[in-house]
Amino acid sequence: MKPAFESSNHADDLVDYDLFTSNPALVDALEREGAGASRDRLRGLGERFGTRAMFALGDAANRNPPALKIFDRFGHRRDEVEFHPAWHELMRALVAEGLHTSPWAQPRPGAHVERAAAYLLWGEIENGTQCPATMTYGAVPALARQAGDFAEWLPRLLSRDYDERLVPVAQKRGALIGMGMTEKQGGSDVRSNTTRAAALGTPGPGKGYRLTGHKWFFSAPMCDAFLVTAQAQGGVSCFFVPRVLPDGTRNALYLQRLKDKLGNRSNASSEVEFDDTLGMLVGEEGRGIPAILEMGVYTRFDCATGAAGIMQQCVAQAIHHARHRTAFGKLLIEQPLMRNVLADLALECEAATAFVMRLARAFDAQQDEAESALRRALTPVAKFWICKRAPAVGVEAMEVLGGNGYIEEGPIARRFRELPLNSIWEGSGNIMCLDVLRALSREPRALEALADLLEQSRGRDARFDQYAGQLLGDLRGGLGGEDGARVLTGRIAVATQAAILLQGSATAVAEAFIGSRIASPAPAVFGVLPGGIDRGALIERALRRR
Repeated sequence: MKPAFESSNHADDLVDYDLFTSNPALVDALEREGAGASRDRLRGLGERFGTRAMFALGDAANRNPPALKIFDRFGHRRDEVEFHPAWHELMRALVAEGLHTSPWAQPRPGAHVERAAAYLLWGEIENGTQCPATMTYGAVPALARQAGDFAEWLPRLLSRDYDERLVPVAQKRGALIGMGMTEKQGGSDVRSNTTRAAALGTPGPGKGYRLTGHKWFFSAPMCDAFLVTAQAQGGVSCFFVPRVLPDGTRNALYLQRLKDKLGNRSNASSEVEFDDTLGMLVGEEGRGIPAILEMGVYTRFDCATGAAGIMQQCVAQAIHHARHRTAFGKLLIEQPLMRNVLADLALECEAATAFVMRLARAFDAQQDEAESALRRALTPVAKFWICKRAPAVGVEAMEVLGGNGYIEEGPIARRFRELPLNSIWEGSGNIMCLDVLRALSREPRALEALADLLEQSRGRDARFDQYAGQLLGDLRGGLGGEDGARVLTGRIAVATQAAILLQGSATAVAEAFIGSRIASPAPAVFGVLPGGIDRGALIERALRRR
């Protein structure tokens, strides 16, 4: 056989490196947002997550997607989803590190900031596993309000044992939560749900109901229980639906098929039918939508955080490639136009990281009225803006690798397919923008909290002062109609990111952000940073040289 030609002029795989310490932007954000004490733990996580073996598990789980087994060989209903061993290995590691519920299991100052940093790191590895982790994270606060009704479940949800067995909760070492909200006819309009819920006896929180209907998207059907919306006598309500009943029999959850998705291939998304399916009421009848919105604050935050993590890995791969690839007699990293592109991508990543880490601090301050109002206002802003910017970052990073970036063997293709999903999940872009309008108009402290955040950075850059002043003036003068909500949300996002970066120690980053996002017209593409910006410093903050 004729030997293959020698392969040269390419970068080795970017593996076996510390995801945390190689990312100075994240290190600085951890310190700035009050969780510096967890730096050693994050360093350990970065080392464990950045191994060749972990990256290989992420690839394997996505190349071998789950399979639905509706019947056993005797024709009995199974309604089970079988996963590749790589999925279980990833889930075992994720749960062991507490990435699903650690702030609830070990509440302390900085707990949400620490988790956000860890979640960013995990986002660089694999994203399908983040689905059940995020839903469990969002479900715990709602269930904890009825601690007596869910006394058997809460310790399992806070556990760091991953237990994939389909057995009653009393036999479980750990448990996870999925969700079922979306129906064929309604999409994001949950009020149009047709699934019905009938009380078994006296209605009320924690009481039993029978559900009949369907869900067009039933997320993570391997989970142990699900939060499901249905029409009760009092209106749209939220129900806790276990997978296995206390006597060991399966609840009437009939999986119809798994979705054949563009990305997120490792994770199962399904369609389901309910036929007298047992559920317990969460909260009050008719209060299902407020319950969803409360949980959505957490799950939407995770969408933004996960997107920021994927962006970071895409840009790290692009920088790594450019540092080792020669073209036209020079390394790509030395060529001015390429440096402009890479620096601009690094800047976008740092701004996204700074945003989610500052937002995590607001999640830590659960009892602070101003921070709670800020969390309510900025979560849909972050979810909209970061998740919209992320696919553009992914495609530009892919282009840095050229044709090698477009093939499945490369490090970016899988991640690029993940990026649009974070924008769709938990409410698409328009839903987020409408939620921003709702928060600013209905939450008494929301606008004041946003103004306070921006005011903390006033006086450091005249261009920012003018931009923030104009924005606040417009907001106080009236929010305008729905047709302008995307523009308004984008302005809030840019002002917020600039304010946070101005409060950091890396003044060159804030200067570059303001110079390219505020002082200049919003660019249609990356790689058009104005002159006078230290591009090398921005690149180094995205992926420190090893």
